[in-house]
Amino acid sequence: MAIKVLIVDDDPNLLVSLDSLPRREGYEVHMACDGQEAMEALAKLHPARVVLDVTMPRKNGDEVCAAVRVCHECDDIQIMMLSAKGREADIAKGLTLGANACMTQPFSTQGLTQKVAHMLQAVA
Repeated sequence: MAIKVLIVDDDPNLLVSLDSLPRREGYEVHMACDGQEAMEALAKLHPARVVLDVTMPRKNGDEVCAAVRVCHECDDIQIMMLSAKGREADIAKGLTLGANACMTQPFSTQGLTQKVAHMLQAVA
């Protein structure tokens, strides 16, 4: 059974960019385009890893991350948050909410895919 990865972002171009790496490595990839879809996918799929944008409609990434961390069935899910806010306080907030890693925008697609690949290797 393939390891499940959920990628959540309201930018369709970023979703397409992040889709190929995990699939190429044999992971089962699922996408969500806002926080509410992410919550529904989390409940249904229970992915091992989540790449989560902070700024999204309906529910933001901070809300999704906090909800995952209060769910005891989700303790094993690792979350990497993506944020356009690069201040230390913004990064610290994501980590305080329970993110395992944070990456600030702008970032290169290559840099992001490398960080995602590193996170996925921790599952294998």
